[in-house]
Amino acid sequence: MPVNAIISALPLAEGSTHAHTGAWVAAVLRSRIAEGQLLPGAKLSEQALSDALGVSRNTLREAFAVLDHELVITRIPNRGVFVSSPGPEGVREIYGVRRMIEPAAALWGPNLDVEALAAVIVDARKALAAGDIPSMADANQCFHEELVRATGSQHLQELMTKVLAQMRLVFHAMGDAPDFHSHYVELNAGLVALLTEGKREEAADSLRGYLDRAEAELLAHLDDDAGN
Repeated sequence: MPVNAIISALPLAEGSTHAHTGAWVAAVLRSRIAEGQLLPGAKLSEQALSDALGVSRNTLREAFAVLDHELVITRIPNRGVFVSSPGPEGVREIYGVRRMIEPAAALWGPNLDVEALAAVIVDARKALAAGDIPSMADANQCFHEELVRATGSQHLQELMTKVLAQMRLVFHAMGDAPDFHSHYVELNAGLVALLTEGKREEAADSLRGYLDRAEAELLAHLDDDAGN
């Protein structure tokens, strides 16, 4: 969908609660990025977003400051604001955070919902069978979001939302490598199998190896792109 169409479909601020908060605007834009609707390199027009969201430009700039700090957008002087394209350092930072949070959620999360994780695997396998890469990426995001929900911590869930927004930008770089998503469908299924059997320590160990592998694969792909 064109950027202008996505912007025009954004939710309008209602009343004073949202209309004067940059945090709400940042959350709206972050969610669109995490959902893959706003892609790396997309230009974010101040005028279009202000009109679409019903907020002032000052409020929008507050949101941009938040997202810039999160490395989700990039502000380029005299050119504008763009959705970021994370490089190798961004990938290392993302996976450093994920290695701290996700295995711990698998090992100790008090609200672990194995049935919800299994339901995501069903969707992922359907997408795999259909060769639907965007839906596989969606399922992958949902899986890891659900896993962190097991912690019961709102702060960790909010942090994971930010990480997933960055991950979506990284995944876009793998659009020409569909196997990247396909083999993680069954790796996720393997985690569910371990968790179903109550083997939480084994699942956490497996997940750490999984994240190491994914990081290495992404970095190799970015390195190949840089060399071409």
